[in-house]
This record gives sequence, structure tokens and C-alpha cells, in this order.
Amino acid sequence: MDAFDTYQTPLSSRYASKEMAYLFSPSNRFYTWRKLWLNLAIAEKELGLPISDEAISQMKENLHLSPEQFDIAAKEEKKRRHDVMAHVYTFGTVAPAAAGIIHLGATSCYVTDNADLIFLRDGLEYLIRSLYVLISRLSAFAAQYRDLPTLGFTHFQPAQLTTVGKRATLWIQELLWDLRNIKRAREDIGLRGVKGTTGTQASFLALFDGNHEKVEALDELVTKLSGFDYAYPVTSQTYSRKIDIDVLAPLASFGATAHKIATDIRLLANLKEVEEPFESTQIGSSAMAYKRNPMRCERVCSLSRHLMILQQNALMTSSVQWFERTLDDSANRRITLPEAFLTADIVLSTLQNVSEGLVVYPKVIARRIAQELPFMATENIIMALVKAGGDRQEAHEKVRVLSHEAAYQVKQLGLENDLIERVKQDPYFDPIKGQLDTLLEPKSFVGRAPEQVDAFLKDWVVPALKDEKAQEAIRGAQKVELSV
Repeated sequence: MDAFDTYQTPLSSRYASKEMAYLFSPSNRFYTWRKLWLNLAIAEKELGLPISDEAISQMKENLHLSPEQFDIAAKEEKKRRHDVMAHVYTFGTVAPAAAGIIHLGATSCYVTDNADLIFLRDGLEYLIRSLYVLISRLSAFAAQYRDLPTLGFTHFQPAQLTTVGKRATLWIQELLWDLRNIKRAREDIGLRGVKGTTGTQASFLALFDGNHEKVEALDELVTKLSGFDYAYPVTSQTYSRKIDIDVLAPLASFGATAHKIATDIRLLANLKEVEEPFESTQIGSSAMAYKRNPMRCERVCSLSRHLMILQQNALMTSSVQWFERTLDDSANRRITLPEAFLTADIVLSTLQNVSEGLVVYPKVIARRIAQELPFMATENIIMALVKAGGDRQEAHEKVRVLSHEAAYQVKQLGLENDLIERVKQDPYFDPIKGQLDTLLEPKSFVGRAPEQVDAFLKDWVVPALKDEKAQEAIRGAQKVELSV
């Protein structure tokens, strides 16, 4: 891969997958322009315009640019101040038989906009494949820990128990919605096609001597040659920038999902219950040698915030496109669209790396449950006393007093929660003391969490991953290794 094969930003060069970086590279962009010019020439020739076989052959043989051709294009663009015309000229130098018909009847947006739509379509396909893999990895994690009780949190305060696997299904469910939304965006993308300078196809109508049927056939043939099922029925000079909104919206939504997942793991790492992978030689802090910072999840949060705000660029750009077009969209989109896809790609690969190496500490989880479970078990204790013939109100008062005494030990003295010991020492609870171990079994507090995990994986995840593309992506996925 040479210097022209990567999208040259610090973001992509260090972290993006090779296929996503190449998708938005100069090499692929200008190859795609040439392929679009070839498609146009083939279609125009088929419909009767005088284009030679030699011209088509030379174009086919020179779709990829050499370093020398990049230099020619750069010098020509510096002189002409027009990137498309610089590349029309450069293509003509290696396909001289086609030099006079390259870009025939087209406007710049024929190559720039159609190429962008190809990149959006292919980029979404790459992200869909990565989502399949991430969902598969997290589903295996959820299945493994389907019935491991863990303390639930609401308001980040101790709440009723759940399971480690059930918590993971909350992440997976949002990823399934992201998969659905990105698939929809992918399926909706069409080609701009051949529409001319203001979308009226006037130049092509002139080329075909007023033959409307041939102009329509040209649009259909170029669309087919470019690998699309349909072209947008009407456009201005550009395809509507609302398409960019529709593409970046599900990516921004995925950013919110990724941020939530990574934040949950960061909080669990603070509790020492679940941690992201941490290599044996990894250093968490230059000063504090003991630290194990969740840097992967911190990276996910940082990039996800960037991903979430990029849609704002698309919204603003779409809203200020005057009449048939204005050029203040161009510089913004050249940054926004590649960065959105590169960022989403990096977030997905980082989450895959995290999911493949999540470390769970059951003993730490059990200790935290033991600290909180006595308070949660008080209702069960009261119900057991009533079943044994006790008075509900009297039992409630007994438990209330002992609970407050235990809370004082925890909050004021920094001691362990000794509520159960107080219960065991109080003769009032003699009728149920033999049941205490059963009443305090953590798995009796998780409700249907394990069964919910099983049903969710069976009814929602398996169907989402059953098609051949998903299975191929999962089978072909390599374990992600991240550089710092």
C-alpha cells in the first residue's frame, strides 16, 4: 500500500481498518471517478454516440492512477484550480483515444456525487459487517454470564439484583437497533445518475438530438453499470444533501450506544467488577504504577462524542443549499463524511477488542452483593415471618429498627453490614432462622434475568445473525489487536 492508498489523517492512519481507510483514500476516489467516466462512455456508445472501441479499451486499462499521474493531476489542478478538470486531463494522457469524450455531457457532480454515494454505500456495508461481529462477541459474553448475579444500579445507587449477562443484553439490544438503522440507510441509497448541470439533463438531451427515451436509457444504464438498483428520480446539480443526514443519523445513534456501553464498563472497572483487557506489560499511569486505566473504553467515549456531533454538519449543510446548489457544502463534506465512517469504524473495532477480552471478577461482585443484600432481603424476611404466624406490622418494625442500626455501622463507623447477624441474635426471628440462607441466596433475587437472556438471544440475536453475510463476517473476523 503506497502513500496514495490511505486517507491521510492521524485518526485513520493509526486506528482505522485498511478497507475503510482505503475506501476514502485518494487512490480509490480517483479510481472511482475513472470508473464512472468509463461507465458513462460505455453507455453513451451503446446508445449510439460515436465512441471508439479503442477509447473504451484505453479507459479500462488505465483505471488505477500511478504516482506519476497523481503528480500530473496535482500540477494541473494548481494551474486550473479545478480538481475534476485536472483529472479529466490526466486520464486523457493515458487514454488518448478517449481524451475527447471523457466527461462527455457531464458536470463535475457526475463523478464527485456519484462517487460519494458509492463510498457511502460501501462504507455502510463495512460497518454492518463489523456490527455483526460485535453483536456475536457480546452475545457469547451474555450467554456465559446469563445467571451470574450482580448488583443492579439505578441513579448509580444500589438497586435490585440483575445478572452480568442480562446487563449485556441491554447493550446488545441497542446494537441490534443500530444494525437495523444502518441497514435501512444502506438499502435506501441510490445513485445520482446522469442529470446534468442543474438536474434537467439538458446536455444529454442535446447529445441525443432531443431523444428523451435515450436520455432515460442512459441514466438507467449508467446506474446499472455502477451497481445500483435505482437512481434518484430528480436531483439538482447535486444529489440532495438530505441523503447525508439520513446516512449520518444512524452513525450518530450508534455513537450514543457505544458511549453508553463504554461508560458502563468504565464504571464497572472502578468497582473492580468487570474490566476491559489489560496486557501484562501495559502501563496505566506514568506516576501511579498500580493503575489499570480503562483507556480503550475512554477512547470509545471520546470518539463516540465526535461521531455524535458530525450529523450536525450534515444538517446545517443540507439546510443552506440554495436552489440548485451552492459550493459551501464541498469543503465541509470532504471532512465530515470520511471522518464519520472512519470514526464509526474505529469505535467498532475498539469495542470488538474490548468484548473479546472482558474480565469478570465474580468474587468482587459477590462481596458487593453481600454488602447490600441484607437490606434487600428485608421484605423476604418479613414475608417469611408472616407465613410462620407473625404479625406483619410488628415484623416490619423489628426489621426497621435493626436495619437502621446496621446502617449506622456501615455509614458512621465504616464497618461491614451486620444486619443478618443482628437478625440471628434476636429471638424474635427464631421461627425463620433456618430459612435465612435460602432467603439470602442471590440467585433468588434476579427474577427472570437468566431466562430473559436465553429468550433474547434465541428470539432476537440468532435471527439477526442468521443470514449468510452475517455468518461470513463472523467466521472471517480476526481477533482485534489494538495499538496504543
